[in-house]
Formats: sequence, structure tokens, C-alpha cells
Amino acid sequence: MKKIKLTLNDFFNLPDTEIFNPDKFKDITSVSIDSRKIGKNCLFIAIKGERFDGHDFINDVVKKKVSAVMINKNQTERFANLEIPFITVKDTTKSLGDVASVWRDKLNAKVVGITGSAGKTTTKEIISTILSVKYKVHKTTGNNNNHIGVPLTILSANAKHQIMVVEHGTNHFGEIKYTANISKPDLALITNIGDSHLEFLINRKGVLKEKSALLNVTAKLGGLVFINKDDELLTEYGKSFKRKVTFGFNNHCDYTGRIEDVDKSGRVTIGIYHHKKKFRAKLPIAGEQNARNFLAAFAIAKELKLSDKEILKGLRKIKSVSKRLEVKKFNDTIIINDSYNANPDSMRASLNLLSKMKPSYKKIAVLGDMFELGRQSKKLHKEIGSFINELKIDEVYTVGKLSENIYKSLNGRVPIKKHFKEKSFLLTALKNSDLKKSVILIKGSRGMKMEDIYSALEEKLK
Repeated sequence: MKKIKLTLNDFFNLPDTEIFNPDKFKDITSVSIDSRKIGKNCLFIAIKGERFDGHDFINDVVKKKVSAVMINKNQTERFANLEIPFITVKDTTKSLGDVASVWRDKLNAKVVGITGSAGKTTTKEIISTILSVKYKVHKTTGNNNNHIGVPLTILSANAKHQIMVVEHGTNHFGEIKYTANISKPDLALITNIGDSHLEFLINRKGVLKEKSALLNVTAKLGGLVFINKDDELLTEYGKSFKRKVTFGFNNHCDYTGRIEDVDKSGRVTIGIYHHKKKFRAKLPIAGEQNARNFLAAFAIAKELKLSDKEILKGLRKIKSVSKRLEVKKFNDTIIINDSYNANPDSMRASLNLLSKMKPSYKKIAVLGDMFELGRQSKKLHKEIGSFINELKIDEVYTVGKLSENIYKSLNGRVPIKKHFKEKSFLLTALKNSDLKKSVILIKGSRGMKMEDIYSALEEKLK
């Protein structure tokens, strides 16, 4: 199979470009913004970031025999003596997206675009795992879901890939519209609309306005959009789309889910009704929220022509994503490591899982601050405390300035509750606690680094 190539003509057609030494240009088969990762026939794009400026590494990549470099126009004089082809543009970050858009057009792969307030990474992993049973799948890795990560995801795909699953993240207006116009999805899914990134997106209507750009771009390109009918905002917004597939648990949908059983480890048996058929399976990962993630993935898989047998085969390969509802057992102690991130909706879902696991075990919630909630932060933290009061949770430990509002909202239904201003004091308390026959949830926003608590408990319980 032929490699994807970027030609001289491709670069001439990019906005704001000027090409120097074009007579020495050879077709480009790889693109990098990392000076340590230079391959054959590679274009190095010098990106100016918060910590490093790629222009400072131009001489290094030239020594590594890079084929061409792309630089900002204001750096032209600095590199005027380069003997290899170099391309000047107004803004290399913007041009990274332009190059990725050209690369996307040369791919044969169908693109599945995913966003949402919660569950998008897990849903991406479930979809990718299931689809890989039938197709060559490329997917977003790590945190590559922003204005730089999405182009890099696309540029790392090759001609062999048949499906590309692209995660789109955001915390400012306009980001998803920008990245969606680069990835050009054939199928698009929003997992849900919740109270996420409210510092910049203001409220749920703002979240919908930003995330719905993925559906709008997809529909404009003639693609298929997937609507979660359990979400009121998405249900209403979805009415405007002609080409759509609906899924959900609470409404009549094209794919209607039913939770048939939840075992003592929190694993769900799900039934899915579609086209007068029923699919039934026990999920290998815990949590009703993962049943919702799987339902969305199932709908995608069926629309991409996978059989029930192929989906079941893929299902057996699904594992928890690191630090996202990752259930670990240590003799008679269970830890739910959900430390990667938190917003009010994901916090409620994880607390609900904690309350239902191992009925005879003590339930302990270790909670950190939820960030980027703007003016509603205090109110939303208090609501989490009120939510806990309605559950069967035995001990609650909070840490951080914002989570003190959770602690203050707890009432007498929670037997033991403590607040800590610093993680070190919390860690000391946990290390001195009797954790036998306990289920422990660890959750907080990324900046809280709640995984430090998991690591300390893991060491204690080994």
C-alpha cells in the first residue's frame, strides 16, 4: 500500500505560505513537532509553546537530516541560510492544523468524532477496542484532544487505517469547531452535556453551544450524528438533524438500553434493543456510567456494520482506562481509582457506584476539589455533599479549598467525615485507618493529583 505523501503543490495551496529552496523539496511522508522524533522524509513544524519554542531546535533537526522545516514568518531572517527547503507561515500552530487537514483528506479512513462532558475518553477506548475486531483502527492517545493534539492524531494515521476515532476536548468557545473542521468526522457523538469547564463556558447551555459544533460540522459534511436521548439538552438539539441515530435508557430510541443487573463488584449486565433484536452482555468494567458509554459505542459499532458476535469478541478485550473508574482489589479492600479528573456529573456517578458495591463492606469516599466551575463552584460542591447524604456512604474525607464545601454540606447520615487542607495530612489519616473490608473511591480534578493518594494506599495494602 502506498504511503500518504504531502507534495510541494500541497504546501503551495496552504494559506500564508512562502517556500524557500523548493527545487530541493521531496515529498513528505511524516510530520513532527518533536525534534527528538524525526523520521525519513519528515517535515518538522516549529511550534512555540509555553515551555519550549520549536524554532530553537531547527539546527538540531537539520543535523538529523530532516527533509523540510516550517517556521513562523517573523523567524525568516534567523534561518535565511538554511540549505534545506523551509516553509514560512504566519502562525505554525494554525498551519499544523492546515497540514493535518490536507493529510485527513488523503486518508481512506472513516472518522468517528467524540466529545462530551464526561465519559468521552472511556467511550473512545471502548469504540476503538470493539471496532478493531473488524477494522484497522487509529485513535487519539493520551491527552491529544486539543488544537494541537487533534492534528497530531490525524498526522500519525497512515494509509492502512480504515477507522480513526478522534477525541475532541475543549475548555474555551470555538475549540471544537476548529478541531472538527480538521478531522472532518463521518460519524459524531456527544456522550452528554454536564457542568464542565464552566469557568469559560459559563453554564450547560454554553457547554452545549461549544460541544454541538462537532455535530454541526459532521452534519454539514453529510455525516451521521448520534444523539443521547437521556440528555434533555441533546434530545432537544438533536431534533434539527435529519441524518441521526438515537440511543438511551429512558426513552424510545434506535438503540434502547436496559440495565438488567449490577453485581457486587459494580459490573452491569446490559440489554440493548434495536431493530426488533436484543443484545445482552455483562460488561467487564464497573459502573452504570460505563453501561451508558458502552451503549453509545454499541450504536456506533452497529452503524459501522459489526455483528453481535464481533461486538462480543471486542467486549472481552475492554479494560478500564487508567485512573478512570479503575477497580483494584487488595485482599479484602477494593479501591476505585477515578483520580484522573472530576466534574459534578462524573462525581455523582462514581459516588453512586461506590454506594452500591459490596453491600457488606464499609464505603469510603476520598474527594478532592473540582476545578473550572467558575462562579457556580461553591454551589456545585455543596450539591455533591447533599447528594452524598442520600447515599449509603460510611466515611467521607475531603481535601482542598473547594471541597470543604462538600464537607460542610454533609449531615448526620454520614457517620465519619473529615476535611483536610493538605493531602499529606489526609494520607497520614488514611494510613492509620482500618481499611479491611472497605471500598474506597478516590476522585478529584486533574490539578489535585489524587493519584498520589491511590499510590500511597496501594503501598499500604500490598
